[in-house]
Amino acid sequence: MAKNPITSPLADADRDAVGAILQAALVDLVDLSLVGKQAHWNVIGKNFRSVHLQLDELVVLARNAADQVAERAAAIGVTPNGKAKVIAESSGLPEIESGWLKEDQVVAAITTSLASLISRMRARIDETDKPDLVTQDLLIGITQDLEQAHWMWQAQSA
Repeated sequence: MAKNPITSPLADADRDAVGAILQAALVDLVDLSLVGKQAHWNVIGKNFRSVHLQLDELVVLARNAADQVAERAAAIGVTPNGKAKVIAESSGLPEIESGWLKEDQVVAAITTSLASLISRMRARIDETDKPDLVTQDLLIGITQDLEQAHWMWQAQSA
């Protein structure tokens, strides 16, 4: 196989820097989808159904965003890595508890996870300002969606 069959108009240093940012975002987004499914399977309580369905929406958001990030990485000649071992070793999201979780615990955990991810995404937005505005635009759009989700989760505990 060729060393790097996909080329990019970005300078090598910019491609490498942006690739690392995209890889970190990919890891966090894949982990968010897994956290969402873990909570989805284990939520209990009087508001079970609404939280259960809202978790499915979050998983779809995270999976779609992860796919966009991975495809952007590939488009600039960086191979994305979404293997389980990489996600487990590299994610910056807080862990969710194991076992049955009351809906208020799930709401709090998801709100915390989203806040953490949004903070990390905003830093990535800043880091892509010079090397790649196209990636920055992608990260801005994803962060906007995450912030809307954060609002909707947070509003349940107000």
